[in-house]
Amino acid sequence: MLNLLGSKPSRHCDGHHRRHFLKIGGLALGGLSLPQVLQAQESSPATRGKPLGHKAVIMIYLSGGPSHQDMYDLKMDAPVEIRGSFKPISTNVPGIEICEHMPRLAKIMDKVAIIRSLYGCPDQHASDLCLSGFPIGPKGRQDNHPSLGSAVSRLQGPVDPSVPPFVGLTIKTGHAPYSNPGMPGFLGTAHTAFQPEGQGMADMRLNGVTLDQLRNRQALLASFDQFRRHVDRQEVYRSVDALSQKAFDVLTSSRLVEALDLEKEDPQTRDRYGRGSASSAFGEDAGPHWMDQFLMARRLVETGVRCVTLSFGSWDRHGQNFERLPEQLAKFDQGITALVEDLHLRGLDQDVSVVAWGEFGRTPRINPGGGRDHWPQASCCLLAGGGMRVGQVIGSTNRLGEVPQDRPIHYQEVFATLYNRMGIDVGNATILDQAGRPQYLVDYRDPIRELI
Repeated sequence: MLNLLGSKPSRHCDGHHRRHFLKIGGLALGGLSLPQVLQAQESSPATRGKPLGHKAVIMIYLSGGPSHQDMYDLKMDAPVEIRGSFKPISTNVPGIEICEHMPRLAKIMDKVAIIRSLYGCPDQHASDLCLSGFPIGPKGRQDNHPSLGSAVSRLQGPVDPSVPPFVGLTIKTGHAPYSNPGMPGFLGTAHTAFQPEGQGMADMRLNGVTLDQLRNRQALLASFDQFRRHVDRQEVYRSVDALSQKAFDVLTSSRLVEALDLEKEDPQTRDRYGRGSASSAFGEDAGPHWMDQFLMARRLVETGVRCVTLSFGSWDRHGQNFERLPEQLAKFDQGITALVEDLHLRGLDQDVSVVAWGEFGRTPRINPGGGRDHWPQASCCLLAGGGMRVGQVIGSTNRLGEVPQDRPIHYQEVFATLYNRMGIDVGNATILDQAGRPQYLVDYRDPIRELI
């Protein structure tokens, strides 16, 4: 464990000195020069307010499985036990209607695309399918395939050595498959997501070192130089692996810390996104109603992150569906609309793709408890940005919302589209597995033609 000294030691009641530490788990320095890293950082072009110069994707996992017929595919001609109590409203695209509890989204429908005919999901409560295109399988989580973030990390690498290419904002949950930020699969830990709320950040916790102090590069340089003189004499620090190198690159720059500091944003912008909370939605074991994360995701991709994942809400509504969804839909409506509008306002809509979806849909028939149960036969998806052709609905389900009817779209076709927007041709791109065999990124390799 590496400990970086903070500004001043302090004395506690036991009479012993306690130093303020910045801790970096398992960090080795090797021969990398800190001034070289900082010089590289200073020479990196600023991206805020300009096209990024790289492609990025923000993946929003709606944990628990959202109800397609209560969001984007309301069935007003179905019996009451199917259609429920929500009403559709018109959008700014003639002929497209969505749920009344998403009025903000209705006003920017020309900036998003909706898929109503999504299929290919098993009955699994897990983010695996939504973050990799593969469900839990015989080989384990994601069937040992890399998530999109990990694959992009491997194929395209970091935009800036001080910024991880893949960041996961998902909070920890009791049901572990809900809090998977996207696993590296056979790519191994070198391409895992950096998690500010996970162990990676815990090992770099600022104990007594303020953000302002961290931004003081002269003091940081002095701290590292003092440490280097000590560790350069120790054999254990003379070899460095990929994870250690990544940790060092991140710690020697303030760019990631700056991106995570939402106090840097205009209060009006924060209010437009909504604040929310890190607590699980409704006190249930699922994602939070934390609209701050939509804003944080935008800041991270501007800083150089290629893929950001997060989870939002508790959508496993076996009961109280029509009592709780109005609140949750309103919060999602605020956060997703602010994100999409912000990408357009900042000129990022050609560079940053957004996807929001869950692991399956909900039963057409409302159960006796006023909820909808699991329904893998059909689901839905929202897409935005990435230079995609938006302002449209793709596909449909039958009269009762039971199965895809027109233009069925597999989950992996969405991934093929997202990879395409990242500049990766899934028809040809492969990654070597542990045995050295080339593996395609997905099995369905044709992007959705309506979007590109």
